[in-house]
Amino acid sequence: MSPRGVATPDVRERLFAAAERIVERDGPGALTSRSITTEAGCAKGLLHAHFAGLDEFVAELCIDRFALTAAKARSLAGLAGQGTVAGNLDAVVLALFDRGGPALSGLAMARPAAALRVRGAMENGAAGFAAIQEAVADYLKAERELGRVADGVDPDTVALAVVGTAHHLLMTSWPGSPDPRPAMNRLVTTLVGA
Repeated sequence: MSPRGVATPDVRERLFAAAERIVERDGPGALTSRSITTEAGCAKGLLHAHFAGLDEFVAELCIDRFALTAAKARSLAGLAGQGTVAGNLDAVVLALFDRGGPALSGLAMARPAAALRVRGAMENGAAGFAAIQEAVADYLKAERELGRVADGVDPDTVALAVVGTAHHLLMTSWPGSPDPRPAMNRLVTTLVGA
């Protein structure tokens, strides 16, 4: 534990990672300000020194993780012509399910104030499912131009189906439920004809 008055490096990420471990291990109901700071090994008041409360913390965690996945999705463009189309898409889409994704989504939905903050951030341009969908569609268009995706495949529709299914699985999964990754993998493989 950090001594009082000593700066905690990378405090946001440290708290976010602790929250993900708690939700993944114990479920969303176990997430409290105290459980997060205890898991992070830092002072009890640290979370409230950086966030207005648990709802703001949960919203910022969700926004941060969407931004990371959107950045990964944008990197798809550089993979056109490399690896397999299905493998490249899987790497991005399955990232949504890493780090307790389904449980974090459920947590945000169960906390209306957090859900409103997330929605407000996305309305103001924060990365979310729309940014991921756009990146997937752009990648598929590039692969179609290279002849690695059939001409009959509509990149925008495939991107909507992949991201919409990921959203559905995130919202209907919880700790202990069947792993959604195999279903996503089958969908991606079917849609891109790999």
